[in-house]
Amino acid sequence: MKMKPAAKVYTALIFLFLFAPIAILLVFSFNETKSLSVFSEFSVKWYRELFKDEETLRALQNTLVLAVTASIISTAMGTAAAVGIHRLRRKYLRTAYDTVTNIPMMNPDIITGISLMLMFVFVGRLFGLSTSLSFWTMLIAHITFCLPYVILQVLPKLQQMDPSLPEAAMDLGCTPVRAFFRVEVPEILPGIITGLMMAFTLSLDDFVISYFTQGNGFQTLPIRIYNMTKKTVTPKMYALATIIFFAILALLLLTNLVDEDDSRRMKEARTAKRAAKGKKPRGDSNKRGMAIVGAILGITIILIAAIGITRPKPVELNVYNWGEYISDGSEDTLDTIKAFEDWYLEEYGYPVKVNYETYASNEDMYAKLKSGAVSYDLVIPSDYMIARMAAEDMLVPLNYANIPNYQYISESFRGLYYDPDDTYTVPYTYGVVGVIYDANQVDEEDIGTWDLLWNEKYAGNILQFNNSRDAFATAIYRAGNDVNSSDHAVWDDALQMLAEQHPLVKSYVMDEIYNMMESGEAAIASYYAGDYFTMIDAQSDAVDLQFYYPEPTNFFVDAMCIPKGCQHQELAEIFINFMLSEEPAVANAEYIYYASPNSLVYENEDYIEEMGEETMEILYRFTDEFSDMFNQYAYRNLDQETLDYVNTLWETLKIS
Repeated sequence: MKMKPAAKVYTALIFLFLFAPIAILLVFSFNETKSLSVFSEFSVKWYRELFKDEETLRALQNTLVLAVTASIISTAMGTAAAVGIHRLRRKYLRTAYDTVTNIPMMNPDIITGISLMLMFVFVGRLFGLSTSLSFWTMLIAHITFCLPYVILQVLPKLQQMDPSLPEAAMDLGCTPVRAFFRVEVPEILPGIITGLMMAFTLSLDDFVISYFTQGNGFQTLPIRIYNMTKKTVTPKMYALATIIFFAILALLLLTNLVDEDDSRRMKEARTAKRAAKGKKPRGDSNKRGMAIVGAILGITIILIAAIGITRPKPVELNVYNWGEYISDGSEDTLDTIKAFEDWYLEEYGYPVKVNYETYASNEDMYAKLKSGAVSYDLVIPSDYMIARMAAEDMLVPLNYANIPNYQYISESFRGLYYDPDDTYTVPYTYGVVGVIYDANQVDEEDIGTWDLLWNEKYAGNILQFNNSRDAFATAIYRAGNDVNSSDHAVWDDALQMLAEQHPLVKSYVMDEIYNMMESGEAAIASYYAGDYFTMIDAQSDAVDLQFYYPEPTNFFVDAMCIPKGCQHQELAEIFINFMLSEEPAVANAEYIYYASPNSLVYENEDYIEEMGEETMEILYRFTDEFSDMFNQYAYRNLDQETLDYVNTLWETLKIS
């Protein structure tokens, strides 16, 4: 039957909708630049970068190990559970078990993840463990959410099977166990294999549950990609996604070819053996299925051996930092983590392994530490969060005898409000919020103040922060009010200004700002100075991004500190000292484009030449007067009542 033209068009549109994003990702994985809007020239640069990125490859390896292990265990347990449910005599019991089996699939992943995390923390504290989350907790979580899918794949096959087959086998002398493996398993094998593949896919793809049950030193690929989005997902991930897509496509094509071959053989066998009382020639198919299971088990053993579980482990240092906030070896930069591991081995003669993990916000980091689920030796939060953690007795005083390079921290960055006695912190970077604009779309006479974000001339071309603190701050600074006020009237006035701005705003963004400003899709945005330089590196030829600081504006500091519950305080202090030494400090400042309070950096001639005069002027404009400006305009940790009120106002704005 031929398809009508309208049906063909509809089908084509559906496939276009499904595969256009993948096609775009595939094309831009071969782009010379980082842009996802302008294709400059063909290059395999990002594929080379991918295979140099040890952290990403390790995350991929971890993901495969976890997925294969969880899928095999959940398949074995799910098959046994399905058999048990099938053999229940009472119908209402079977119905009850079916309902319970469906609950984990209907339950939102975030609820499952949080509840599992709380359970692991409770059990960990019950047994006095220093850290409650690890690879094993993530494995248990993955087995838990994979189990129902396996059960629901195996149960229909059991119901379709002739119940007299295992009974006949036992009548002929088989034990119940032998009858199960020799008779029942071949009958239900297609369901077992389908459940196995579904469990593997679900585990491979999971982010939400993994995020809440992740322990130190074991990062999966979805979590790594998520943590990269503080700036933007690099084209290395486009390359990896392209490789995974074609690997899956090849597997599907191979599976289809095997299925077609099986169908052809079975058809020939049925034709040739009509007199054989309807026997189904299923031996080859079953053997092939068992071969698949055996191959997956073999891969599991190889991968587990590859990550060195049996090898002696070095001392481990657990570091928790913002995503994309350290030089990682990409694009011929210094791999800071590897450099420290090599330096430590040479200096102390003993290996050390840095488990480097990232978070997306101060609040995410705080929640994880506060839960007691994991312990870290070093964290790098922002000023107002440091003040909160210090007030809640969550930080350890530093032994500056182990951090002699602290002498290079500028006096302008000592004694700041969040750590007035310099007890807990060593500044890592600092920055200022400003306005980024496209000079090809914005008139020069309109720039200079916060008013540009409210200028009706640029309606539909303005981007606003998609978080309450920064968005409200733009309005409060514009009005000349105190950004840390607990007076509800100040926040009400800011809400009124944001409501007036709302019709002019193209979008409320965070990470999306990169592509939108680089491509010229938007003309005006408020953002962090360091990220402006990331954007101009990838801007299209039709865009001329410029930057200025309105007055007043937000000043911020991110600092290294050691949380309570750390396992290796002295090693963490040695790591801090290494981060302050010239080579890694300069490499990190060049990579992330944030200003450094370290004189070894901002007085380094090579660094000054690499950054250029304009960049140095923007980044280090306030260095000498930073202390006064910071203490006056920086965010403070608001009291809970004010925080709740601000969040309510923000929800009101977004709903309207």
